Amino acid sequence: VPAGRVRVTAPVAFARQQLVPRIPEFLRAHPQIRIELELSDRLSSLAIEGFDLAIRHTATPPDTHVAWPLCSTRTVLVASRAYLRRRGTPQKPEDLAQHDCLHYPRAQDTPAWHFTAVGGRPRNRPEAPRVTVPVSGPFGANNSEALRDAAIAGLGIALLPDFSAQSALQSGKLVEVLDGWESVGTFSHQIYAIRPYASHVPRAVSAFVAWLRVALADGFAVRA
Repeated sequence: VPAGRVRVTAPVAFARQQLVPRIPEFLRAHPQIRIELELSDRLSSLAIEGFDLAIRHTATPPDTHVAWPLCSTRTVLVASRAYLRRRGTPQKPEDLAQHDCLHYPRAQDTPAWHFTAVGGRPRNRPEAPRVTVPVSGPFGANNSEALRDAAIAGLGIALLPDFSAQSALQSGKLVEVLDGWESVGTFSHQIYAIRPYASHVPRAVSAFVAWLRVALADGFAVRA
C-alpha cells in the first residue's frame, strides 16, 4: 500500500484553484499518504530543497528531470461585461492598444501581447495571421488570480491561463474576447509533474502522479 510523505511545490494560482480542491479526494483514497504542498511561483530546486515533485506550467521541462505531462492548457483573453459595455469590444488585436490591458509584468519596458489567427482565418483580418500589440493599463501583477480579480472588477482586459479564468467564465463574471485569435508566448500550453531522475521512485509519489494524470486529464474547458 502506498504510504508516506509527498512534498510538492506548485504555482500559487494553479495550486489554489485546481490542485487544492482535488487533493481531499486523493487523500481519502490513500489514507496512509501525507501531502505537504508549497505554493510558490519561484522555481525551486527539487533536489536541494527536498521536494519529491514539482507541478510546472512550462513548455520546456528540464532535461535533468523526469516530466509527466498532466494536461494541456490555453491562454484566454477576458473582460467583464461591464467593462465591454463601457469601452466597447475589441474586434481585432490592434484594437487592444486603445484599451486598458491588465498585464503580467515582464523584463521589457513596454508590455506586448502576441497573437496568431485561429485556423489561419481570423475575424476581420484574414490577411494578418499573426500580430504583436503593445499594451498598457492601470494594473499589472505577477499572479493570474490578481489579474483575474482585477478584470472581474472591470479594470480592463486580461490575458489569463484557462485554469485561472475557468470559474469566472463559468459563472459569467468574465467573457472571452477576440475568439478568432489565440495568444502566443505569454503562458505555456502544458502542465507537467516533474521529478529529478532517480533509480527508485517512492510508491506514494508514483500514486500521486498517476492520480493527477487522471484527475486533470480533461483540462480546464468551460462547461455549461
